[in-house]
Amino acid sequence: MDQSVTPFLQNRQVHRTVLENGMVVLAVENPAADIIAARIFIRAGSIWERPEQAGLSHLVASVLTKGTDQLSSLEIAERVESVGAGLSTDAATDYFLMSLKTVSSDFVEILELAGQLLRSPTFPESEVELERRLTLQSIRSQQEQPFAVAMEQLRQAMYQDHPYALSAIGTAASVAQLSRSDLQQYHQTYFRPDNIVISLVGRITPEAAIAQIQEVFGDWQAPDSSIPALTLPVVPVEPQQVVTAQETQQSIIMLGYLAPAAKSQASTEEAALDYIALKLLNTYLGNGLSSRLFVELREKRGLAYEVSAFYPTRLGQSQFVTYMGTAPDNTATALEGLQYEVQRLCGAPLSEAELQTAKNKLLGQYALGKQTNSQIAQVLGWYETLGLGVEFDAQFQKAIATVTPEAAQQAAYRHFTQPYVSLVGPAASVNAIAVPVTL
Repeated sequence: MDQSVTPFLQNRQVHRTVLENGMVVLAVENPAADIIAARIFIRAGSIWERPEQAGLSHLVASVLTKGTDQLSSLEIAERVESVGAGLSTDAATDYFLMSLKTVSSDFVEILELAGQLLRSPTFPESEVELERRLTLQSIRSQQEQPFAVAMEQLRQAMYQDHPYALSAIGTAASVAQLSRSDLQQYHQTYFRPDNIVISLVGRITPEAAIAQIQEVFGDWQAPDSSIPALTLPVVPVEPQQVVTAQETQQSIIMLGYLAPAAKSQASTEEAALDYIALKLLNTYLGNGLSSRLFVELREKRGLAYEVSAFYPTRLGQSQFVTYMGTAPDNTATALEGLQYEVQRLCGAPLSEAELQTAKNKLLGQYALGKQTNSQIAQVLGWYETLGLGVEFDAQFQKAIATVTPEAAQQAAYRHFTQPYVSLVGPAASVNAIAVPVTL
């Protein structure tokens, strides 16, 4: 086994171990509460799906806990609930995740159950059919939600042939034809020890954690075949405006800009600086009641029912998105105002005070996001899965402190040149401004 130790929050240490079968284990001892939380990351998710199988990861996550070769769905539920534990699965764009949370005395039992679920799920046909129907209902429901419609058409415009163009739950056409054999093939391909990261935090010593994980997973051998390589198409930069007329009580306006992936930090210094700077600009623009968008567009001008921004950390090329909901009669004015507030970042640097406030807010929220065992396990496991390593936690915080107003302005200038625009609302409001937008 390959082992290393890295300092972490509040003088804790992250013990990183690679088992002989290739499984990566991150263990942090935190005796403050009698709780152990674990995150089991599998390098899968919708980014690995073919377009015709969009939604496959989501369906696997929905059915994985519905039966093993030894336990029925009811028996699995009873084992978890009888000890008051938590066990759930989820599929995101960049990973597949199983989450565990128990009191210390029950951890071994729930870990063993997790091992069965990961290694020998049966994907009962009746459960596959039930979850497929529920997923199709969710897809139909999203088509009636203005925000979901605006987000979907923005993704498709920005990413085109890239997997990020599609929703993680898939499309009606793709989900309708997914079969049990597709789920089995997905499991056989990606569920293997050398494709898994287990992040564990709680009242347990790293030595005991490694021993228990070794006991449950140590005899799981990786197949001779290699893990499929992830090859992604280049995302072309082709800003455009997309519109859906929908009789709603408000118009949804979204501006999207292609932005660096977290992984790109390992490539160039410019990409690394831009990723950090854009995280700060996201906080400044759209994070909270004191953000620039909220103050200017909602409080001062009364244009927004809701307004915000987001910039997700992703394995592939990410997106920086600002959005707002507004009264249909205000659609054109609101679009102009939203564009103006983003464009201001390119024209003039933030003041030192504005930038420092954004730094304080971002670092404070980042710290608050690592208070519980579950949160710490999530952060560390995600960084390891991305290939950034647990060291990135400290590197990120140090990098935030070094961003200057000029660096933030340069990042804005490089990425906020011309937006993708997504509009959803009453026809009379959105079609009236359905013309190319140039800044």
